[in-house]
Amino acid sequence: MRTKAASARPVVVLIASKQEWTTRSIESILAPRGYAIVKTYTRAQALERAERDAPDAIIIDEQLPDGHGLDLGRELRTRGLITPSTPTFLALSRPPTRRDRLAALRAGCWACIGDPLDAEELLAVLVAFVPAKLDADDARTEGLVDVATGMYNVRGLTRRAQELAAHATRRHAALACVLIAPDSTPGDGVAGVDGRDGTPNGAGVRRIAAALKSTARHSDAVGRLGPDAFAVVAADTDEGQARQLAQRLANAILAEDVAVEGMVPFRLRAGCHGVSDFHAASIDTVELMLRATAALQKARANPAGEWLRGFDDGHDVSPSESP
Repeated sequence: MRTKAASARPVVVLIASKQEWTTRSIESILAPRGYAIVKTYTRAQALERAERDAPDAIIIDEQLPDGHGLDLGRELRTRGLITPSTPTFLALSRPPTRRDRLAALRAGCWACIGDPLDAEELLAVLVAFVPAKLDADDARTEGLVDVATGMYNVRGLTRRAQELAAHATRRHAALACVLIAPDSTPGDGVAGVDGRDGTPNGAGVRRIAAALKSTARHSDAVGRLGPDAFAVVAADTDEGQARQLAQRLANAILAEDVAVEGMVPFRLRAGCHGVSDFHAASIDTVELMLRATAALQKARANPAGEWLRGFDDGHDVSPSESP
């Protein structure tokens, strides 16, 4: 039975426990068998590391210094910090009762682990549940949708863009691509941005995704290209209209920030490229997206300069026009 992902990386098990001896006991059982252990000691640490490390299984102590383990189990699910297929277990300081098991299930935990710890049982539940989670991960990776946002992933966006391009080619119509990303500097304090490396955290990704999905037309293809870039491939949209679209998307993202109390707006960077007749342009959708990517990279390379760049540098938007 498979216990590792296709990349042959170790299975990651996150432990949330205030008891160092509990963590060490579990680690002594799992580490020799190739599992990678992520240790956290509070609810807040567990939430942060779950979002950052995407664990394959989670073991939660019933009592944590800053909250109850059942509440942490619920929060991991409701905030979307783990996938629905991630097995989560509640660790108790006693043999579990029927009431314990029901409470754990209702909180989103799959099973209870009692005290004294049964090493054979712990290994058995991981071997039983983790392969299903890894298979679900593979299915999402091989699919067309980004699980965190519900948008197209790279594969899905590319396929949909090809369909739009075929339609534009037949009609000699316009086609454009707009890429937009938060202009974040590590440690800059922008809400929704990870201060360690400047990329959007889960909350930031969801804010951007919500704004883009509500603003783009139904005929547009909207997708996530990696952790910190989002793309819209827009039919019947030339270069000038692509710039207008970028401005509209940026305004929607900022409005999403204002709607959430305490949120600090993103500073944004964007790149775009559009052609008025895709049939005559002699490029394919990959080249269209690459040109928009190159424009975004130029915009991000000069933080003090224009926030929006086109593939043709002669039509940049000045800083005063930035949202």
